Amino acid sequence: MTEEATDLDEDASREAEDLGPLDSRTFQQVTTLLDIMDTEPSKTDTVGAGLDMRKTLASVIITEKATTEPSVVMYALIHCLQMPKISTQRKINIYNILQAIIQQEGELEEHCVQRLVTIASKEMRESPEMDNYVQAEVASDTLVALSRNHFSLVMYELQHNLRPLDLADEFVIITLAKLANGNVFEFMPYMGITLATLFTMLRLANEAKMRQVICSAMETFCETVQFYLRHLEDSLYPVMTEEQFAVKVFPMYRYFVTVWLKHSQPEVKLGVIKSLRPMLTLLLPNDDLREQVYDYIPVLLAEYQGGLEALFITQVLRQILEMAVTTNTPIPQMQLHPVFTELHMQVCNKAPAQHQFSSQNLMEIVHCFIALARSYPKELMKFFFSQMEMSKEAIRVGTLNLIRAVVSADEPKMNIKTIYLAIRVVKSILSDSRSKVRMAILRIIGQLALSGYQEKIKGWGLKYVSVQLTLSTYKLTNHRECFYQRELEEKMVHKVTMETVKIITSSVSGMTNEFWVRLLCYIMETDYTEALTPICISLTNLAEHQLQEKEEEANGASKNKRGGQHPCACWWDWAVELPAPQKLLARLLVLMSSPYKGEGRGIAMLSLLRTLSQSIAPAMADMWEAEIPLLVQYLEEHTEYTWNQKAWEDKLIQFLRNSLKKTRGTNWSLRLSKELNNQIETFSSPSLEKGFLYRALGFTLAMGLEADRVEVQLLELLYKTDYGNDFDREGVILCFGLCARGQVKTVLNVLHEFEEKIQESEQSWQISAWRKDHPWKRENVKSALMVMYSCVSSYCHPQMLLTHVDSPITAKIVHHYSSSCQDTSLKMAFMKSVVQVTNSIRSIKDLEDFQFSHKPTLTSLITAIIKAEPADHLVSPVRTMAIDALSHLSTLKPFYSTEESSELMDISIHSVISLQPPGEDNESIKTLYANAFCSLEKLMESLLQRQPDPKGLQDMVHLLEKWILSEKEWEREKAMHLHLHLMQIYVQTIGVCIPLKLGQFGMLVGLIAPYTCDTHKRTRITSSNVLSSLLELHVSQTCSLWGASKERELEKCKEDLWGTDTETIFCASSRIAKVFCVELNCDEVVALIQKLCENIGAMDLQHDKAAVTWIGVLLQMRVKELEDKVAEVLGAILVHLPVVDHVEVRQLLIEGILLLAFHHRETVLTSLLRQPLPMESHLRQVWLAVAENAPFARTMLHGLLDRLQSRFAPKMKATSKADIWRLAAVDPLMTQCAIYLLMEKMDKDDKFADLLPDLIYTFLLQLGSSHRPEAASPVLKTWRLVHTGALPEEISVQRVTIKCMKLLFKNVNSKPLAKALEEQSVWALLENEGTFLEGVSMLARLCIQNMEVHKRRLSELVLGGLGSEILSCRVSSTAVCVELMSDSVLHREKLLKSAVLTLGQGVDQEEDEALQVLSLRALGNMALGAPKKVKQHRKVLLEKCLCSLRRAPSSCVAAESMEALTKILAELREGDMGSSFEAVCEQCRGFFDNESELLRLKAFTLFGKLAKVVGISKKHFFKGEVKKAWIALMLHCQDPCSSTAQACMATMFQCAHFWGWKSLGNPSERSTASNGDEMTVFQTTVCSFLTQKKPAILYGFLLETMTYTENNFSRIRIAACNLAGIMMRQMSTSYLKQLDFEALRNALQELQLDSDTGVRRASLEALKVLDSCSQRGLVAAPTSVPSDPT
Repeated sequence: MTEEATDLDEDASREAEDLGPLDSRTFQQVTTLLDIMDTEPSKTDTVGAGLDMRKTLASVIITEKATTEPSVVMYALIHCLQMPKISTQRKINIYNILQAIIQQEGELEEHCVQRLVTIASKEMRESPEMDNYVQAEVASDTLVALSRNHFSLVMYELQHNLRPLDLADEFVIITLAKLANGNVFEFMPYMGITLATLFTMLRLANEAKMRQVICSAMETFCETVQFYLRHLEDSLYPVMTEEQFAVKVFPMYRYFVTVWLKHSQPEVKLGVIKSLRPMLTLLLPNDDLREQVYDYIPVLLAEYQGGLEALFITQVLRQILEMAVTTNTPIPQMQLHPVFTELHMQVCNKAPAQHQFSSQNLMEIVHCFIALARSYPKELMKFFFSQMEMSKEAIRVGTLNLIRAVVSADEPKMNIKTIYLAIRVVKSILSDSRSKVRMAILRIIGQLALSGYQEKIKGWGLKYVSVQLTLSTYKLTNHRECFYQRELEEKMVHKVTMETVKIITSSVSGMTNEFWVRLLCYIMETDYTEALTPICISLTNLAEHQLQEKEEEANGASKNKRGGQHPCACWWDWAVELPAPQKLLARLLVLMSSPYKGEGRGIAMLSLLRTLSQSIAPAMADMWEAEIPLLVQYLEEHTEYTWNQKAWEDKLIQFLRNSLKKTRGTNWSLRLSKELNNQIETFSSPSLEKGFLYRALGFTLAMGLEADRVEVQLLELLYKTDYGNDFDREGVILCFGLCARGQVKTVLNVLHEFEEKIQESEQSWQISAWRKDHPWKRENVKSALMVMYSCVSSYCHPQMLLTHVDSPITAKIVHHYSSSCQDTSLKMAFMKSVVQVTNSIRSIKDLEDFQFSHKPTLTSLITAIIKAEPADHLVSPVRTMAIDALSHLSTLKPFYSTEESSELMDISIHSVISLQPPGEDNESIKTLYANAFCSLEKLMESLLQRQPDPKGLQDMVHLLEKWILSEKEWEREKAMHLHLHLMQIYVQTIGVCIPLKLGQFGMLVGLIAPYTCDTHKRTRITSSNVLSSLLELHVSQTCSLWGASKERELEKCKEDLWGTDTETIFCASSRIAKVFCVELNCDEVVALIQKLCENIGAMDLQHDKAAVTWIGVLLQMRVKELEDKVAEVLGAILVHLPVVDHVEVRQLLIEGILLLAFHHRETVLTSLLRQPLPMESHLRQVWLAVAENAPFARTMLHGLLDRLQSRFAPKMKATSKADIWRLAAVDPLMTQCAIYLLMEKMDKDDKFADLLPDLIYTFLLQLGSSHRPEAASPVLKTWRLVHTGALPEEISVQRVTIKCMKLLFKNVNSKPLAKALEEQSVWALLENEGTFLEGVSMLARLCIQNMEVHKRRLSELVLGGLGSEILSCRVSSTAVCVELMSDSVLHREKLLKSAVLTLGQGVDQEEDEALQVLSLRALGNMALGAPKKVKQHRKVLLEKCLCSLRRAPSSCVAAESMEALTKILAELREGDMGSSFEAVCEQCRGFFDNESELLRLKAFTLFGKLAKVVGISKKHFFKGEVKKAWIALMLHCQDPCSSTAQACMATMFQCAHFWGWKSLGNPSERSTASNGDEMTVFQTTVCSFLTQKKPAILYGFLLETMTYTENNFSRIRIAACNLAGIMMRQMSTSYLKQLDFEALRNALQELQLDSDTGVRRASLEALKVLDSCSQRGLVAAPTSVPSDPT
């Protein structure tokens, strides 16, 4: 192998050198492009199309390059072919490119072509050996391409490889055949040698493949020769004659037939057979060779027994036999029988299953037999006759078919002898009764008529056709069901018979009368109507032929003995029994009612009637001549699929009526009605023909002139009717109705007579004897009678109807129904009768004031029927018919009232909507269901038309609403469909005439909107259609700008509702809501929201979500415009919010509330705060939702604070709608609860920094008002709060407010403040009414101390509250102001002046003591907070304090006044007080002996402060004041109140220096005077001093002291006794004498009776002193009278 490869490489190199110099660049380009073409896609390559495009482009590039340098490219490609180890695919690509270049360039360089021919020839010959067939084929095609311009080079190469007695290569022969086919004239010089050489190879070709190639080549060579011979004149040099070619071909033909045809492989045989036909085309024209070809016919016949396709053998035989006929050289007689036999077997035997061309083979065999019949007619017919004797059906049928083919042979026709022999063969088997044989004979008879041999079928042929017509009809009409196959065969026989009759009657002239009569009677008698069409056509043809012949005879004769009589008029005079004209017309009319049966018998019968018009009824002939063509035209314009039965019957009836009018005045109509009546029993029930028969009978009887004869026929019809058969019963009813059109009285009389003859009794129904074959049933007869009466009303004349409608028609209907068992059929008949009667009445144009008296009775009966029907399922059409009857009754007077209409509609709706939907597989129930629903729609439409206004619409919707809200899917769906129908009716009938009421549109939309998200698809779609109708109505009534874009959006939403994705459905519903929202005014929006809220909870979750989705959309889009409607919207939501169980739905509603609150805060706040307490869960959720949005929550908190603060602010007048709601009264407790919820749930990091002062202050005011209910705002009295019951203890203003404050201070995160609040029990103080003000002060003090940044805001709030009209507000504000005045904030913020003035007003008011006290305290605290400003405001301060002190309504006010003065005086000097000093001193002394410890304490403290303030100018005055107050001071040092005693002692020592006793004012001495002994010493010292210095003053002091013995305080009385004793001891004798000892003794003795022992003891000691002094005074007589102490 290595050596061979080396040799090949060397050969390639040498050949490459022989090509000459090679362009390396071109070679490289070509190689690269070929590489691209060789590229194969990987397994994962998905861009195969792109790769193919690259390959194609590469090939094109090479080809295009060859246009400029063909030789260079060719050399490069040839060089590539010779490259070692080249792939097969590359070689194929190169050859394909070379072929394209050759076709493109034409002639090329000879050297290049020679080289390419050599290479391609070598590749072609060697490739098959290497099993590369495609490579050899493309090499062969390349040679063929080169042969077009270089034929000699190519032919030389091929002939060089085609040598005699040497089997050539397969592709050499194939290529030669291609060359011969493509180069006919060039190849012809080589044809002889080629054929001769091929013949020498036949014995060498043993392989099947090689034989097939040679056969195919021979087929091509022969066809090429035929082409050459046909175009011999085009050849430049004739080569061979036809005979020469035949001589060359015949040896090969003989070898093919005798040797190769016997090959075992079918492929070889098929190749041989296919090659014989072109070979025979050359051989058969040669007389000598033809005879030799005949010798090989048996060989061909023998191949039928093999597996070869018979078609190809038969084609060869046909070619031989037809050439024998053409050349008039028949085949040898000895070969006839084998040919007959083999071909006949092919016809009679079933073809093998593997044969694909059996039908084509039969056609070829027929042509073979035609050729044989022309050559050997006698022998062929003799063979056929022998085959007939075998009596096998298949053989006979096959033979008859061949005879038919022989008879039907085209020009030249068969000679008469052949036809005669063929008829003899056929007649030999006329008695064969088998269906296929009969059909074959009938077809031969028809073919004989068609082929012009009419005379040959007269007699035996017509007779055979008549017999077969009768026989097949009989068998078809009396067939048995178990023989289905036989029935089909008989139908085929009958069909063929009809076709034969049609052929005969259209082509055979001089027809016998018997055949005519037989066909005419056939129409009247046969029950097999399929045959009627051809029979009628045949009769028409015969009649037309007869007319032609008669007319020709009449024109030819000078005189016609019949005068002007029509040529066909004599037919009924023939000596044969013909049907009566009325009978024939009746028969044809009834049959024509189904004009497309039996292959369109209608046109055939109309044509027959038109032809026989003069024979049937001469009076009608002219009319028929005009109208029958119109009927025919109608049928021709339609088909059995497009025609209308009712329209056609109407045309026929009109044709009948017009015909009868032509015979008016005769008994023609009665005779026709008799014939129609007689034909009733000839048709089955049900059938179209019988239905039309009843109708035609009714019209015919209506035109009868003799009433008694009409009555007879009607009674006869009543008696013979089977009332148990629905079709017959309905037919009789229709007949009576139609008859009533012209015979109403006659019909009513007949019905009355019939009812009398079939008397009723309670025991039995006495009519069964009338029909023994099918006894009548009472219910059937009664139902028929009811419908008959109603049918009479439908057809009788309007004026006659008004006369008879109440009685007897309606009365009889009610009677028959009421006296029956009222089963389903009777109910249906009753309601059908009611509908017909009402329709009849309505059809009358001039009803005027006609009142249908039986309407109430009929209505009650019908409603009872509806109520009696099963509520959950359908069993009959009774419900549907009952509702229909109500619809019709509603249109008659007296009209139903509104209440009656509603009741009827409610009953009907309940009876239909409550029905469960039928199963998908139950079509009958589905139909009943649909009909019931349709009837309900009609009733709704009818009742709505009685009240075509918005109220009527609303009433209908109200009836549907409970079904729309049903939990059952099917009930919702049906209710929604009804709503859609209702809206469609309303829009169409009313439209813009009557606008909807305000809010009605919104309510209607609100009811339907949630169902756009229904779980049931059809309900969703229907609801969207309802909304579309509503929108259409609204737009038309409001003239809204409804554009195409909105329409498209709505349609897109509807399309989305068809889907199943929930999110998509809700999105579509939301978009629909947006479409509606822009079309609604505010009132409609409110009504819509109210309706949506109303139905929340009444449906499932999906509907609730849809409802709140709509609410959300409406609020988002229109919330700003709803300012006047916010309360209504919010009220609707809040009312229905408690019933919402699902969290998501409730949350969406709450979001709607928040949206309203965001835009209309005041209105929403007022509405929310007016809700009752305790706060329900849904309301809590609203507030909690508010708290989740911190910025919004703060806004709401501001609003709530405003509500609380507005209670304490001056009344304001509302300047806007928002002010009205803001100023509206609300429950403060509810407000406080809402604030607590917000504060509790808001962000914990929110310290309410900006709101802290406001919150604290407002909460304090709230607490203050709760402790002072009498001071509440009178505005609240205008609104009555409603609570759900007694509130729990924890829900009170005080507790809720304190909880808010605790929560507030907890969020402040000030631990010292929180600790102080707890330690000082501030919350307890605030909660207690008695300690509230103390708690306020404590809280204010702690806030001031710990919240520096909020002082200013708190000060502003407090100052504002000081001027409030609400007392509790002023009190609470003043309590806070007390602490603020103690701080410098008011001074710093320049608020002090206004504070002082406002506090002064608080001092002046007298309605509340606490306010005065707090105001005074606050004024006094000014000395603490702004001491430097006291002097500036001293006048106001002193004035207010003195005024309060003077009028002192209570001890608290007086005490606080003195306390304030004490604080103020600390910051003033004597000169600052002016005249107020004396007033203060005077007022102060007045409280020294007051019973109030507080007042005494404040008075002594104030007097001490005065002592400090007094200067030089007031010293003398104040000294006198000290003198006046001295005894009180000395005594009250022993005050029962220790603090008062201490204050008094301190003041006394401060005033001592005014006596000039500096030693007494020494602090060290004051400190020693803390107990009783020390006080005694002090008093003794003072008295001693006075005795020495001012004895008179001491005398006065004693008298003053004795007045205190009556003091209320025991300690003061004791102190007075003790001090009196000291004074008396120290008093000089002179002054003792002036004493009234008796009075003193009495006073002291009275004290001995005092309840206090100390007083008694002290008084006793004083008595003792008095006694000693009295003795001392008596001993020392007075010498002089002392001067007055003053």
